[in-house]
Amino acid sequence: MTPWPPPRLAIERIARPASVAVIGASEDARKFGGRVLRNVLHHRYAGRIVPINPNRPALLGLPAFPRLADAGEPVDVAIIAVPRPLLLASIEDCAAAGAGAAVIITSQFAEVGAEGAARQDRVVAIARAAGMRIIGPNCLGFISPYAGLALNSSPAMEVSPLTRGAIGLVSQSGALMATLYNRALDDGLAFSLAVSVGNQADLEAMDFVEFLIDDAATRAICLYAEGFKDPIRFLAAAERAQDAGKPMVMVKAGRTEAGVAVARSHTASLAGSYRVLEAAARRRGVVLQDDLDAMIRSAGLAVRHGTGPAGGVGILSTSGGAAAIAADRIAGSGLTIGALGEVTRARLGQTFMPNQVGNPLDLGGRREGDYGDVGRDAMATLAADPAIGALLVVLTTAPMLDEIAISVAEPARDSGKPTVFVMMPGTAGEEARRAIAERDLLCLDTLDEAVRALAGWSAIGGAARTRAPAPPPQAGMPLPRAALPPQADGALSEPEAKALIAAYGLKVPEERFAASEEEAVAHARAIGFPVALKAVARALSHKSDAAGVALGLDDEAAVREAWRRIDRDVRDRVGVAPEGCLIAAMVKGEAELILGLMRDPQFGPVVLAGFGGVHAELIADTVLAEAPLT
Repeated sequence: MTPWPPPRLAIERIARPASVAVIGASEDARKFGGRVLRNVLHHRYAGRIVPINPNRPALLGLPAFPRLADAGEPVDVAIIAVPRPLLLASIEDCAAAGAGAAVIITSQFAEVGAEGAARQDRVVAIARAAGMRIIGPNCLGFISPYAGLALNSSPAMEVSPLTRGAIGLVSQSGALMATLYNRALDDGLAFSLAVSVGNQADLEAMDFVEFLIDDAATRAICLYAEGFKDPIRFLAAAERAQDAGKPMVMVKAGRTEAGVAVARSHTASLAGSYRVLEAAARRRGVVLQDDLDAMIRSAGLAVRHGTGPAGGVGILSTSGGAAAIAADRIAGSGLTIGALGEVTRARLGQTFMPNQVGNPLDLGGRREGDYGDVGRDAMATLAADPAIGALLVVLTTAPMLDEIAISVAEPARDSGKPTVFVMMPGTAGEEARRAIAERDLLCLDTLDEAVRALAGWSAIGGAARTRAPAPPPQAGMPLPRAALPPQADGALSEPEAKALIAAYGLKVPEERFAASEEEAVAHARAIGFPVALKAVARALSHKSDAAGVALGLDDEAAVREAWRRIDRDVRDRVGVAPEGCLIAAMVKGEAELILGLMRDPQFGPVVLAGFGGVHAELIADTVLAEAPLT
């Protein structure tokens, strides 16, 4: 493939350009190009704007040009929203006119099959020859609040202000990017950059993640991924983010076979093994979420409050029933409910009845006084307890609900500890919601949303505190081939596999291979009774299911009988003749465990460990970790 000449622009200038062109610009908001131009103008972008339309001399008060080459000075970024048959000509025009980068909204490329992939390769080749970078195709554009630029076609930008924030969002889905941007603003959270990368034909997600790691305005990074163009680059970026103290929170599509199929049809992504990704992410402090809103909210809590020391959750509510349900949700999520110290309990005991002093704390259990005054003092006391690392406030309908919310919100905010409010009422809670938002606190509608956000924040803190670098590989380890007999090829038999792991220092029981009944009897006599017999055949992975195991054989007659039965039953059940049997000493351990090793095509070697024995696959209690391990 032709190497890139020096790129015309760095990522920083692409993400925060001084000039943009809209290819396919229109005044019709029903068209992609019309919405892009309106979004750019609506947010009063201060840079140079160049509409391109061969049929109009002006659009929305701006001079328009038939081709970008006619517009004079090159632009930093051109966004292309034209029908697919016109795309190649538009790319060639942008490249010839000196554009630094092209954002391609147009779809039906690699995501639709080989013909589309060929079209995509042609687009990249044109850009590559000119040093012009590509975002997309099949993307929505990006949102750059620090540049004052909404360079995308989402109608959500008509109601979404360009609020500067500290969360960087990189998404393979354009529609999700715009949706998350809009919803986050409603939660009082804001972004430094939100970009959709689509098919990643040239610039990929990690190009922007690496930019966000170095970006002074960004303090947390969120990533929606369907697949990785370069998994090793992702791992390196995750380590850099951790070193920089910038939490990375990710939702990965393709956790199931159904999700994998959709991801491939959406952006031509290779989804890969989710369990292996979990292991790789865990080592590098990447927090995986299964919910997009929770991803943004967790990152938002980390931006506002840092990762903080470990601690339990303090729960305060206007309802005993809501407090009890909240406690169940917290405990069920893996979070802990903070155990209040004696000083805290004594202070609360001055205001609350003795059997009501605890965590959760129900404001209805007060001795006297109104909700507001009691709530203010109770929250200040609860938040001051060193055992409390985060706060959950669950509000139900109550007299003067907005005053209660303010009285609780202000000491919670002043504590600096992450606080999430749950406003259980509907329209009756609107004033209270507004009062909480004005104090820069997160207010959600359901307990599940709140618990997900707090659990994500806690996971971010845990990842920051428990980083465990991989141990270096040991020198002088034998090569696998040297530990195997010459005939071993493909799937290993049990004796070959045990010879291999024994060469790496793992102990195995005493056992010997027998190719005949007489040899089995001789080996059993040498090892000492009782013994076990196990069938050996490369096609036999589950010996017990094929009646290929006999245990506790006390004498030669039992060995002979077991040999004949195993030979007969394995042939009948599996349709293969055993190569022989292993004769092993009977041993007893503390537990049956499984240990496995595989080389993942994306992330390399991983180790599996967990519950073993004949029920290992049924119980499926295992964990994966990247090699090498301690």
